[in-house]
Amino acid sequence: MKDDQLLRYSRQIMLPQVDIVGQQAFLDSHVVIVGVGGLGSPAAMYLAAAGVGSLTLVDDDVVELSNLQRQLAHSESDIGKSKAESAAVTLREINSEVKVHVVNRRVGAAELSQLISCASVVLDATDNFDTRFAINRACLSAGIPLVSGAAIRLEGQVAVFDSRVGTSPCYECLYKAGEGGDLTCADNGVLAPVVGIVGSMQALEALKLIGGFGETLVGRLLLLDASNMQWREMKLPRDPDCAACGTIEESPA
Repeated sequence: MKDDQLLRYSRQIMLPQVDIVGQQAFLDSHVVIVGVGGLGSPAAMYLAAAGVGSLTLVDDDVVELSNLQRQLAHSESDIGKSKAESAAVTLREINSEVKVHVVNRRVGAAELSQLISCASVVLDATDNFDTRFAINRACLSAGIPLVSGAAIRLEGQVAVFDSRVGTSPCYECLYKAGEGGDLTCADNGVLAPVVGIVGSMQALEALKLIGGFGETLVGRLLLLDASNMQWREMKLPRDPDCAACGTIEESPA
């Protein structure tokens, strides 16, 4: 680690949970973020600032005026531009040493699996169930931990799914394919700081997974009621009959 890196990341390095070893793990890591909107923006910005060495941003959408209320990686001058490209510019300004890869098109299951095959962690910052199920399946197949976040109105949730931990549930243990419908901010609204809170927590969980410290949210679903500023934690057991992970052999944590 170079002298300027030691200075830049000094406030993290002095943490006994991180130290030099943990910071080097951040620098050597590769995080894939699917969705660079309300959740993906703060998550990507904090991961870049923390020194994650490589970030892959996947988003086929463009920046719209209504995004700017909460999607902090973008500005007025970015309206009409690719969200992934816009966010990449922001991240490079935060930390020029971070390698930022952009995928500004819709990807199928095969390409998604290829994209995450070398990732340390994947962040699901999307807003539709079909994409979430596809990300979950790809992470299960590759054995890559998944940090999932969602926010709508004044509510949010965060969970970690890690098939390397044999007792870990997967996303489809929580939501079954075909159940319910997509809740979008366009239809239901969302208060700006709510996505910031959830996206920041996704970044935190990713860093804990990379650095190997603390207790992650594997097997736990954290629910935020921002209206009353209350957090609830629900135990999330693995479903042995889950269509996605039910055939994975359980191993000890």
